Amino acid sequence: MSMSNTEKTVKDVRRKTRRKFSTEEKIRIVLDGLHGECSVAELCRKEGVNPNLYYRCNKDLLEAGKKRLSGDTVYRLKSGSER
Repeated sequence: MSMSNTEKTVKDVRRKTRRKFSTEEKIRIVLDGLHGECSVAELCRKEGVNPNLYYRCNKDLLEAGKKRLSGDTVYRLKSGSER
């Protein structure tokens, strides 16, 4: 099964116009969802985010926080500074 030229063109346009969110934007959106002031579906519509992306970012953020709090991450101290 091969795609028609129209289908290929549509896929190419979608790829090129896909919105990219910065790390800060993703964190802000996830934190807004965790505040619970509105539903996740409503937040995603307002921000123009696919709910799947929201839940994946939410999971990544929580796992990163869990990893950080469990002490799995090693930080190098600069000489002369203390934590």
